[in-house]
Amino acid sequence: MNFQPKGIIPALITPMTKDENINEKALRKLLNFVIDNGVHTVFVVGTTGEFYALTNEEKKELMEITVDEVKGRVPVYAGTGAMTTKESIKLTEIAEECKVDAVSVLTPMFISLSQKEIYDHYKAIAECTSLPVILYNNQPKTGITITAATAAKLADIDNIAGIKDSTGDMTLTGEYIRLTQGKKFSVLMGRDTMIHAGLCYGATGSIAACANVAPRICADIYDRYVAGDIKGSLEAQYKLAPLRLAFTLGSFPTVIKEALELLGIEAGPCASPVGPMTVEEREQLKKILLQMELLN
Repeated sequence: MNFQPKGIIPALITPMTKDENINEKALRKLLNFVIDNGVHTVFVVGTTGEFYALTNEEKKELMEITVDEVKGRVPVYAGTGAMTTKESIKLTEIAEECKVDAVSVLTPMFISLSQKEIYDHYKAIAECTSLPVILYNNQPKTGITITAATAAKLADIDNIAGIKDSTGDMTLTGEYIRLTQGKKFSVLMGRDTMIHAGLCYGATGSIAACANVAPRICADIYDRYVAGDIKGSLEAQYKLAPLRLAFTLGSFPTVIKEALELLGIEAGPCASPVGPMTVEEREQLKKILLQMELLN
């Protein structure tokens, strides 16, 4: 399979109305905002998109709207992770019907899987689709990790194209890269404070939550690096860091949604029980956006 996931890929939020339904108009506006500001791909129905709060019908709707609005300007990825292999296969089949370009599959969560079970899970999903499959390791959230050895073994499956690593463990990221050298397998950073570091080590890009709010800054980290402007890439990384660190101001992903609201995009609420930020937290966030020159 001649496919390489690369560049800055925003893990898009799911804009919602007050009654927690999909806000199609806001989603279309967000898609154009990030594309116009230089991202290289878009990604819906991920963890930032609150996949856990959506029905399969809503996930399909999000994929359809995204493919329709993007109109081939950039590739479209969709998240098809689930608790069981059967459900993940069903979601991957839906994604293929919607004509997305690739799927990202988060490990199951809560259950304690062996590495053989993780391998078998991803192998079964890859075998059910002609789409490129991107593994997604987010051990801090799921409690399950994909070891470097397992990732290297999975990389031998033709349509398993890469992995997103959100562990924040640069040693593990480095091992993913080292052990898959010479294979058609890419490593994407999932920790927005480490995009530049990942590129220096051999990563091909990042699936970045911050790219909802600061797509141009995120794109600069990648574009400047690829152009040979290493210093400029690092400067863009430093500029982005305060936004990622501000995620602790509220329950995930409310900080991203409230930042978008400040920018004029109707992101709406998070699915309950995640609530809004306090007035004081929102003021802190506003100051950060002003310092980053994202607000006037």
